[in-house]
Amino acid sequence: MYEAIDHLLDGPPPGASEGELVDWISRLEAVKCTAEAVQVQAAVRLEEAVRARQAEAGVPARKLGEGVASQVALARRVSPEKGAKLLGLAKILIAEMPHTFALMKAGLFSQWQATILARETACLSVEDRRVIDHRLCALGPDGEAPQVVVMGLRQLENAAKKLAITLDQASVVARAANAVKDRRVSLRPAPDTMTWLGALLPVKDGVAVFAALDQAAKAAHAAGDERTRGQVMADTLVDRVTGRSTAGAKPRIEVKIVMTADSLTNDADQPAMVEGYGPVPAAWARDALTDAEVFVRRLFTDPAGQLVAMESRSRRAPDGLAEFITTRDGGVCRTNGCDAPIRNIDHVERHADGGETSAQNLQGLCERCNQAKEAIGWQARPGPDGSITTITPTGHTYTSPPPDTWAQSPPTWSRAEFGLRDVLLDYMDAA
Repeated sequence: MYEAIDHLLDGPPPGASEGELVDWISRLEAVKCTAEAVQVQAAVRLEEAVRARQAEAGVPARKLGEGVASQVALARRVSPEKGAKLLGLAKILIAEMPHTFALMKAGLFSQWQATILARETACLSVEDRRVIDHRLCALGPDGEAPQVVVMGLRQLENAAKKLAITLDQASVVARAANAVKDRRVSLRPAPDTMTWLGALLPVKDGVAVFAALDQAAKAAHAAGDERTRGQVMADTLVDRVTGRSTAGAKPRIEVKIVMTADSLTNDADQPAMVEGYGPVPAAWARDALTDAEVFVRRLFTDPAGQLVAMESRSRRAPDGLAEFITTRDGGVCRTNGCDAPIRNIDHVERHADGGETSAQNLQGLCERCNQAKEAIGWQARPGPDGSITTITPTGHTYTSPPPDTWAQSPPTWSRAEFGLRDVLLDYMDAA
C-alpha cells in the first residue's frame, strides 16, 4: 500500500516552476480525496466483517456492529464521536449516494463536501436523497465534472437545501422544528488561558442574544468606553450570565485548580491544572485564587505535583475516588483522540477479571468509549507508568499516555507537609 505513494514523499523536485508547484498541490489534493473515498470503502467492509463475526458468536441483533466506530476512530486518530460520524457517512455514501462517492474516488470531491450533502439530505427519503445525489453530482454525458466540484461550501450547502425543499418541504420544516431539542452550550480551550464559549440556539434566540450584546457595545462606545466592540460584548455576556455586575452578594462559582504548595504560596513555576481547560501558568492560578467571585475546590498535590492515590474494595468507585480519577485525568476521556468530557469511571482491567477498584486500575471515559470497550474482543491493561493500552478485536494496540498528575505510588507526607496542607486548605476555603 505504501509503495504506491513512495514517489510523492520526496515532494516537488528542486527548481520546480511556479506552475509545476501548483500542479503538485492540485494533484495532492486529488490524492487526499481519493484516499478518503478508499477509507469509506474500508470502513463499510470492516463493519460488515465485524457484524458477521459477532452474529456467529451469538451477539443479539441490536448489538451487532458495536465497537466498529471506535476502531475507525482509533485508526483515523480522531474522537469516537467523529469516528461514528465517519462510519455513518461511509454507509450513506456507499448505499445511497453513489455519484457523490464516485466524485470522491475520482479525486474531485472532498470528504467534507460529501458530509455537507449528506447532512442537508438527512431528513429526506432514500429516493429523494438519490435524486439530489444524481442532479448535483452525476457526471455529464461526455464525462465532464458537475458544477458542484467548483462550488464554495456555502454555495454547495444552499444548492442542496433548495433541492431538498423542492422535493419534500414538509420534511425540511419538521427537521427544523425538531432541531430545537439540540440546543446546548459548549466550552473549548483556546490558546493563552482563553476559552471558546459557544451556544447552539434557535435562530431567533441566537440573533436576539447577539443583537443585545451589539446594542450594549454601541451604547458603551457612545458613552466614551475605550474598549473595543468585541471586548464590550464579551464582558457584557459574562456580566449578565454570572450576575457579576449586580449589586449584593456575588455568585458562588466553583473552579477546580490543582497545583503544588510551592506554586500556590511561593513563586514556583510548575504549571497548575484547571479542570475543563488544562494547564495554566502558576502566576495566573495565583491571581485566580485571589478572585472573591470563585470558590476553589479543596484539591492538593504532593510537592512533585502528583495527586494522592486512592483505592476501594467495592466494584463501583466511591464518590471521592471517582472525583479523584476525574480530576487526575483532567476531566477528559482517556481514549486516544477523544476530547469528550468524562461521564463514567471504569476499570481498565475488568472487575470480573480481577481488576481492582483503585486509582491505578481506574480511568475516566466518555459514555461512547465506555460502551465500546464492552463489545466482544476488546481488552485493556494499565501500565505501571499510568499509561493504558487498549487492544481492539483486530489485535491493534493503542496506548494512552499517563496524565501529568499520575503518581506511581502514594507519596509519603512528612508532618511538616501535612501541616502545610491544612494551612493551604484553610487558605482555599477562605478564598
